[in-house]
Amino acid sequence: MADYAIGDLQGCFNEFSLLLKQVDFNPSKDHLYLVGDIVARGPDSKACLDYIYQHQDSVSVTLGNHDLHMIACYLNNVSPNPKDKLTTLFNSSKLPYYVAFLQTQPLALYLDKYDCFISHAGLNPDWSCGQAIEHAQFAQQCYGADNAQYFLKNMYQPHPLTWSEQLDDAAKFRYIVNYFTRMRFITPDNLLDFSAKEATANSHSLIPWFSHPKIVNAQHDLVFGHWAALEGQTPYKHLYALDTGCVWGGSMTLINLQSKQKLSKKSQLLSK
Repeated sequence: MADYAIGDLQGCFNEFSLLLKQVDFNPSKDHLYLVGDIVARGPDSKACLDYIYQHQDSVSVTLGNHDLHMIACYLNNVSPNPKDKLTTLFNSSKLPYYVAFLQTQPLALYLDKYDCFISHAGLNPDWSCGQAIEHAQFAQQCYGADNAQYFLKNMYQPHPLTWSEQLDDAAKFRYIVNYFTRMRFITPDNLLDFSAKEATANSHSLIPWFSHPKIVNAQHDLVFGHWAALEGQTPYKHLYALDTGCVWGGSMTLINLQSKQKLSKKSQLLSK
């Protein structure tokens, strides 16, 4: 029995299946945690969702920005961007079932037996693990609700600069989602910056979220994806960056959550 976490699939099913074969993944006894961005940009998002849906008792997904965007497009009857290569998925009769399943998945998980926090982009330094899970549960109530399309349509509005209980539910949802799915760089007082996507920022006023003192000094492990430019590297032993840019010609990375052993599979795609 083993527990694994794996980085952003982004429709790269071949590399995904090869990694599972390499560790002899057995859905009857093993569990797989996906850090989000299951779909978009790669050649076979449908195959990725097929596998996850068929083995849903053995997988957990912490949703990423591409996953939420796909759900938003479906629920609001918006055609996806051609560059996301989702035509086959959106033409599938199974799409409603995939979307309904993803709506049951969280933005974040805390695994007590590994003292490990998992989410797509990371952990807001202002939040404890417990607070983060509470915020994730609020957001899931929004995107899993009968009126989910309302919250997802408003997801693209400007980011609230500060958290306040006086924010309306749509703004709270947007604030929470942005930290869990879009965060890379922050200001010293923990405001999000969405412009910088490389491994280092051009501005001295920005730091990676994981360089905030509260994250540096955290006593638990953090597993995340989203930031391919890091190439799986962080300066801290308790942080595990799993997005190694498979869809961009890099590799796909999986980690055994008990041993912390990492395995990677080189991308079979030409570098974009």
